[in-house]
Parts: sequence; structure tokens; C-alpha cells
Amino acid sequence: MHRPGSSLDEKGLNYNGDAGGHLSASHARPGATLLLASKKASDDGQVRLAGREYYSEEGKTFELRLTGKIKQQLSSDPTLRPEFPSSLGLTQFIHRATEAALGKTCPAIMENRVLGVQTPGFTAAVRLGAELLKHWHEASIAWFGPVYFSAPCDDSLPDIFQAAGIRDVSQYHYWDAEQRGICLEKLLEDLERAPEQSVVVLSASAHCPTGADLSRSQWAALAQLMRRRGLLPFLLLPTQALCTGDAERDAWPVRYCASQGMELVCAQSFSHCFGLYGEAVGHLLCVLRRGSPSLAVRRRADRTVRSLWAQPSGGGAHVVASVLSNPAHLAEWQEEVKRIVERCRLIREVLRARLRLLGTPGCWDHLTQQRGLYCCTGLNGQQVDFLSQRRHVYLLPSGFLNVSAINGRNLEYIAESIHLAVTTCDPVASISV
Repeated sequence: MHRPGSSLDEKGLNYNGDAGGHLSASHARPGATLLLASKKASDDGQVRLAGREYYSEEGKTFELRLTGKIKQQLSSDPTLRPEFPSSLGLTQFIHRATEAALGKTCPAIMENRVLGVQTPGFTAAVRLGAELLKHWHEASIAWFGPVYFSAPCDDSLPDIFQAAGIRDVSQYHYWDAEQRGICLEKLLEDLERAPEQSVVVLSASAHCPTGADLSRSQWAALAQLMRRRGLLPFLLLPTQALCTGDAERDAWPVRYCASQGMELVCAQSFSHCFGLYGEAVGHLLCVLRRGSPSLAVRRRADRTVRSLWAQPSGGGAHVVASVLSNPAHLAEWQEEVKRIVERCRLIREVLRARLRLLGTPGCWDHLTQQRGLYCCTGLNGQQVDFLSQRRHVYLLPSGFLNVSAINGRNLEYIAESIHLAVTTCDPVASISV
């Protein structure tokens, strides 16, 4: 995949979006390779900050208390039978997942312009969306791109689209490494040059891996450009409610784009926000334009699902549907999620305060300006290597980390390690003050 502002082919992605060569898609992704190495290290008591799950204060992935309670209730429900759901998934789950993203009063729902499909996880939702996009415009010739990804992005995303046969993938500017924030002007410039009918993959909330999200005014400017240029947004919502603690607020970009009459595709996951990591609970949402043959899209989705995974599993979807359908359960879930988000916020504040107390060079305000599970530290490659080789603290190669993996037992060591990395490595390449 090519770097921001350039035309791209089927080559691989430079994960951090820096200028330079390309990674062949056949090569192991640096993030995936590091995850394996750091997992092995964590088994030896070393510090792994590159995981994708939410970790508790004890350093373990965990299931929400409400999730466990609902599972027990469902296991004793005599009306539930162990049977496969339909290929498109459980009807109640699809309704609730659609409402979670669009709201109950969305005009597109009222006008029957929405298609929802339960998927076995977030990756499956992205893959199904990529498959459907190939025939989205009903042309006699299949569409194979271009698709635009943020720089940086989750390094698995281009691979998923390429596995669906969409080889024309590009990047748009998103993260400004010097300013430690979103470079909206360059983002808009890149998409202004995108051909009509291009697909733009956008994080609705909790951008992975930077944790930096567009503001509402920035979304308004972006949506206006996409409508004018005829671009299709492919929105990502993998950790709804874990960004701000408010599920509706996290889904605002999806609802805004739909309110503007835009066609869109949205991949959702409920594994993070319900602690259902072993259940793989995902959902693909398609909002069609007025007059679109929704039945044809549904049939195409059904055929595609049958060729990819036949049917999704029902267990986790039953849990999510049960919670989102019951006001008392919903309120309890919201409180649990808020505690998770508050813990991540406090971790960011304490880490920033500790680095300041140590006198670590640079400005660390960006740690608390980002949201969600992921965080961009601003450390360069040499400093990340120092952390892994000298201190056995494992981040992703571009200096991104999972905030929830920091806890009371390792925070002091992590802060000291970052301080040593910044003060020991080449000062020319360190964080700018």
C-alpha cells in the first residue's frame, strides 16, 4: 500500500505512514510479529503493552459482571434451543446492533434502507463489507477500488480488503507526528484528489492505533467533502462505548453521516465492550441510498456469508441482544463501561504526571488528549527498540500502546523506562519539546 497522497498498488503497508519503501503483503506484519513476541515475554513476567484486548487492573482480560450474569440466565432458559441462527444472524441482535449505531429514530431505518448482518467478529464484518462493495454500484464490471485508509491504521485492514480481491488501496494523512494530533488539512487535500466512487475507511471513535478522533466540526467538513466528491464512507466502530463511556456519543459520526443522506457501511464489534473475546460478536451495517434494490444487496450478503462462514454463532449475540433490549440491564452495562473508561483516563493522567515529575523531555499532554484503549506515545523506533531490548517493555513498532495494560504494579516501571528511552537514545530523534 502506498503512503499518503500517492497512488497505490497491491504492495504492503508502511505501518506508521512514514515516507519510504513498501512492505510486501506476503511479509509478516510488524504489529502481528511483535504481538507474538510480547505475549511470550509477558508469560515471563515482562511488560506487554501491545495487546488489543481490554485488561483489568490485575493485568488479565476479563468478562463484564453483567455478561457473566446474563450467560447464566441464558443457560437456564428452557426456551433457548442449541441451534444455528440464520446465515444473516439473530434477528433481535441485528435490530439492537443497528439501533446502537444509528439510533432508534433514524430515517433510514424507517424507510427500510438499512441492512444488518451478524458476523463472527469485527474482522469478518470488515471482510463482508469489502465483498459487498465490489458490486455496490450495480455495474456490470466489479469494483476493485480505490480504498483509502488512514496513516497510520490497524495494519490488518488493508490485508482484509486485499483478501477480498480489492487491490487498489491508498492512504490519506491522518496523524501528524510532530504536532501529536490529526492533520485535517492534509486529510481533506488527499480525499479531494480521490476518484469518484472511492471508499474511505474511517474510525468513528477510538481510532486505532492513535486514540485521536475527529471533532464534530471536522466530521461535518469531511462529510461535506465526501458527499460532493461522491465518496463512500466505510466506518469502523470496534469499541463502541469504550472511547467516551457513552455509546451514543461514540456512534455520533455514524448517525451524522446517515442524517446527511449518505450511503455508508459500518463494521461493529461487541467483543470489547461486553468482554466477549472468545465469542467473536460482530455486525455489518449498510445504509443504502433511496431507491436502492435492498433485496438484491440482502441476497448478495446471504450468498457471500454462506461461502465464508455459513452461520455465525448465537451465544454472544444472545448476550448482547438481551442487554440492549432490557432497560435495567442496559443501565447496568453502561455503568460498568463508564468505570472502564474512567480507569483508562486516570492511567493516562497518572502516566503523564509521572513523566513530568521525572523531568522527561518533551510535552506529554497528548497522552490525555487521546481517548479509548489505544495511545500514541510519540516515541520513535529507536526508543521503542530500547524499551523492548533493554527494559523488556513491548509497544507496537510505531510507539503505540494499549493503555489498559498499564496498572498499579507496572506503571512506575513503565514511566521510568520511557524516561530512560527518551534521555538515553539519540536526542535528535526524540520527542520534540
